[in-house]
Amino acid sequence: MNAVALGPFVFSVHQAAALAGVFVFIAVTAVLAWRVDPVIGKWSSWALVAALLAARAGHVALHWDSFAAEPWRVFAFWQGGFQPVAGFVGVLLVSAFFIRSVKAGAAAVAALGVSLLVAIGFAQLKKATLGQAAPTFALEQMHGPPLAISALAGKPVVVNLWANWCPPCRREMPLLAKVAASRDDVVFLFVNQGEGTQAIRSYLTSQHLELGHVLLDQSMQVRRHYRTVGLPTTLFLRADGTLADIHVGEVSPESLDAEISKLIGAR
Repeated sequence: MNAVALGPFVFSVHQAAALAGVFVFIAVTAVLAWRVDPVIGKWSSWALVAALLAARAGHVALHWDSFAAEPWRVFAFWQGGFQPVAGFVGVLLVSAFFIRSVKAGAAAVAALGVSLLVAIGFAQLKKATLGQAAPTFALEQMHGPPLAISALAGKPVVVNLWANWCPPCRREMPLLAKVAASRDDVVFLFVNQGEGTQAIRSYLTSQHLELGHVLLDQSMQVRRHYRTVGLPTTLFLRADGTLADIHVGEVSPESLDAEISKLIGAR
């Protein structure tokens, strides 16, 4: 499993794991506030806020070079990017203010422990999809002969599944195009889902985008092969063609750079 769909909303496994952990944390602390100490209720609300803000601030600080050019992305929480250690420090600071007794402290530790176990356990579901071989069927290219993703074995590959009606796809495309044009140590494939040549060409022309490898997947075979949910989805393939990681949703510059670095290091 690489994503969870709830109605029109699609969450990556890590996002869903974080939401599951938060849900369990709220439920457990509500019970503990009733049965153990009312202060746990106040602590839990502030602890969640502090964890979110501190984790985000830590991520931004670690990747400030990436955020400096686009400061507004500090608030782009949908792209992901949270530093766990910084988030834990935020929780500790709030705990020092609210927790005054051993009983309340034990309850707080129990709530954190249970929610973390749930989140970590949920996140493990992603591993079941990794290591999958690349598809062997050929797809039509905008420019060039039909191409099978498996034929590119020998060099790491980044496969972006997109469509021009998808707002997050449109937002991330300039970044992907820029990185693809600047690197020769990894191959980028832009596999359009369900659209025809004219629609793709019109979109690329209107946005002044030049992409090296645009593949047409009108029957969405690649999505079925990897059992992906939602767009955009970016697949990171090792040099042997196996799936190293998968990113569901809009990718950030720092996430893209980190995933490519892992691919290059694995060669």
